Amino acid sequence: MTKLEKYLKYVLTPLSWLYGFGVYVRNKFFDWGIFKEVSFGVPVVGVGNITVGGTGKTPHVEYILECLRYRRNIAVLSRGYKRKTRGFLIASAKSTPDSIGDEPLQIYEKFGGTVKVAVCESRVKGVKELIKQFPDLDLIVLDDSFQHRYIKPKVNIMLMDYSRPVYADNILPLGRLRESARAIDRADMVITTKCPSSVSALDMRIVSKHLNLMPYQKLYFSAFDYGGLIPVFPDECTKRVLIDEITADDTVLLLTGIANPRPFVNHFRQYPFKKRVLHFPDHHDFKKSDLNEILTKFNAASGTRKYIITTEKDAMRISHNPYFPHELMSHIFYIPIGVKMLETNFGYDFVPDLLQAIAR
Repeated sequence: MTKLEKYLKYVLTPLSWLYGFGVYVRNKFFDWGIFKEVSFGVPVVGVGNITVGGTGKTPHVEYILECLRYRRNIAVLSRGYKRKTRGFLIASAKSTPDSIGDEPLQIYEKFGGTVKVAVCESRVKGVKELIKQFPDLDLIVLDDSFQHRYIKPKVNIMLMDYSRPVYADNILPLGRLRESARAIDRADMVITTKCPSSVSALDMRIVSKHLNLMPYQKLYFSAFDYGGLIPVFPDECTKRVLIDEITADDTVLLLTGIANPRPFVNHFRQYPFKKRVLHFPDHHDFKKSDLNEILTKFNAASGTRKYIITTEKDAMRISHNPYFPHELMSHIFYIPIGVKMLETNFGYDFVPDLLQAIAR
């Protein structure tokens, strides 16, 4: 540990204790019934985490929807982070990232035909509105809801990044935890996400031992499953591009505006092409200056052919950006991310277990 790291730890530790105490008191108020938790007649599944930064919430929400949308009449409720509207809104064909947020728009464009997608700052109000407008709903999925305790989900799912386990972290601002790692006790299901391809049964056992879950809790492991390249502007792209056809003579600008770009960037290490990385903050609203920076970096890159590859979430914002340079539209693609559940020796099967928990 360097002198700077020691100094920062000395300064941040008391702040971490103070923040942690505040969160502890808030949780106790819920535990004691001073702050009320609301339950609904329609089963609610909450998906969230206790870590600042990406743990793969949206891909896992989409995985649940993909598995259950033909078995249940489902609605998804999100806060709609960084949208420029207020109140309760139902996603529609006219929705944009500004009106409902990039992640709800991504979900709507994939599942809008079979799943209702809504946003609301107040989860309680949002659920009430969904039930009022769609009385035939029999399942509501809450996106990013683990800290939002005003609703008591029928099933609470907590996600944990394999590379940043909660048991090896600290509370903000010393670490990245929004609350104590023991908040995991509120989860019915825990999914260790973003597992590497090399993860072994022994590795899973080590994680399980460190988590020390209660008998009523079940532990799962998942990995990202990357799809093929899709044009961000399909009307401008006349030729299909396969990632395996991009050679060592070509250059790819990896463009991200997500909380944790490392898994996305690491995915492309297996390919021979030259890589340049341009990263912006999570849910970034690309301004003209940002787009000029992208254009400058793209033009400065060398290579027989040049491409831009971005994330699916970023593609939602870019495709609706009226200032995106026209000369780049035929060069930019996104790569969709799915989820695959890994086999374990714990005897659990996520989808049947989830359906059973919902039905209880």
